[in-house]
Amino acid sequence: MPDHFYVYPAYLGRSRSRAAGRRVPAAEAIDELTSHDIVAAAQRLGYTAEVEAEKDYPRDAGSYAGRVKVTKRAGTSKARFLRLLSAELRAHPPARGPK
Repeated sequence: MPDHFYVYPAYLGRSRSRAAGRRVPAAEAIDELTSHDIVAAAQRLGYTAEVEAEKDYPRDAGSYAGRVKVTKRAGTSKARFLRLLSAELRAHPPARGPK
């Protein structure tokens, strides 16, 4: 069994439906999320994470938003991790420059 799992920004995207790939409830979804935001939040939660920028989400072939490789921890499923990650990102939203 692999010692890691992958997280795509689409898993937490507010603009997506569950059928389109979102894996958290709509109330917990995040706007404008990047793979670098996911890495920062995962590291704040104490996980080892790294960006794989050249990878794309299979449902959006050609978009190349990247993915994040996260090292597993005993007792934490991917679904639980995504909920923890979403809560961390809502508590500490990524800084964005002026539009």
